[in-house]
Amino acid sequence: MAPVAMRLAAQSLSDAQPVPFWLEDPGKPGALPALTGTEKCDLLVVGGGYSGLWTALLAKERDPARDVVLIEGREAGWAASGRNGGFCAASLTHGFGNGLARWPGELPKLEELGERNLDGIEEAVARYSLDCDFERTGEIDVATEPYQVDELHEMYEEIDRLGLADGLELLDQDAVRAEVDSPTFLGGLWDRRGVAMLNPAKLAWGLKRACLDLGVRIYENTPGLDLVSVGAGMGVRTSYGRVLARRVALGTNVFPSLVKRVRAYTVPVYDYALMTEPLSPEQLASVGWKNRQGLGDSANQFHYFRITADHRILWGGYDAVYPFGGKVSAEMDHRPETYLKLAEHFFRCFPQLEGLRFSHAWGGAIDTCSRFSAFFGTAYQGKVAYAAGFTGLGVGATRFGGDVMLDLLAGERTERTALEMVRHKPLPFPPEPIAWAGIGITKWAMARADENGGRRNLWLKAMDRMGLGFDS
Repeated sequence: MAPVAMRLAAQSLSDAQPVPFWLEDPGKPGALPALTGTEKCDLLVVGGGYSGLWTALLAKERDPARDVVLIEGREAGWAASGRNGGFCAASLTHGFGNGLARWPGELPKLEELGERNLDGIEEAVARYSLDCDFERTGEIDVATEPYQVDELHEMYEEIDRLGLADGLELLDQDAVRAEVDSPTFLGGLWDRRGVAMLNPAKLAWGLKRACLDLGVRIYENTPGLDLVSVGAGMGVRTSYGRVLARRVALGTNVFPSLVKRVRAYTVPVYDYALMTEPLSPEQLASVGWKNRQGLGDSANQFHYFRITADHRILWGGYDAVYPFGGKVSAEMDHRPETYLKLAEHFFRCFPQLEGLRFSHAWGGAIDTCSRFSAFFGTAYQGKVAYAAGFTGLGVGATRFGGDVMLDLLAGERTERTALEMVRHKPLPFPPEPIAWAGIGITKWAMARADENGGRRNLWLKAMDRMGLGFDS
């Protein structure tokens, strides 16, 4: 980073508050009481992020008489669900390319299910009056290098060949800059209907309220400590009591699973984001962005960015930091060196916004798995179900995961449980220090590929053949 660019980037961060913008909201609901004593229920949901909240809501929609309890270790939406960029995508496979590489025969069905899932989210937002700034404006994948333009064209042609290109539009340099103006943009692929933008914390809080209105009993500051079989059901011990349930759904994602054998399938990845102060009318006019799409660039080390309801720009991504040993720690929630890097990249993308300042800077942990998209399973003779490994695409896909867990707990064969994606798991990550070394080499190789026209070296090609990878 050049000295002048570094100085300007540092100045832009001088007033940034080290807290997630979304969670610093005066409308944030108060915490619910912790569980004390013994509770009994038909279904216990562990985890108060999107995964758990959608599962509880869907369970009551399927059977209003079902007695559902949800426990959350802190407060609903405090972790990844309240810290992400607010991109709610239809994709269940972390994008078309990943889905095509892993489940080519199932991809049309996976795309259809993903579209129906996003439609279901939009319907729930309306039905339950979820005040979360939901806007189905789509997302543009932008090319910032010539080779990425070619890759976007190749991707579109493959999608079109499979008859899945409805709603997609290739944009040349002039067209993409007419949507959002950056001198770094060379082209784009606009998915007009497949992504909605929203306020992630407000979505979590709205789902919490909807669950309560349907009769779900929610206990916050109530971590699930261990899981045991109790007669025909299950028991989960908490700090001040326990829950006895006929069935248990685990939506703990990045946090260690109560089913210990599942832990090797995920690792935490720390992702970071900046939020600007509101843009003035003149600044907003200089970038355009009238259609309010989400954007992401096409590099391996990518940025994602979007505009908020009050005309701020969220700018995140690029660094994906794996802590040695895979430990989730509050100490990792902030990384000034990453904030500085992100700020410098922001002004490279939008030089016309020089002088704009960042109001917030934060990070958080995402659960990633080696195939970059969720996996599912059961334990304790089908009395426990889990979904994990959403790899940064959980705003929408967690609702699908909730449906899968409920199908599995009911012992039903559905179009969801018949999927190869649901029936098979990814490869687990190796133990330390092999995981640390392997992830480090992979990150280095991905950065080199970005610098060398996208060309993947022998290490990345070997990882591709084994179905392994590392992403956020």
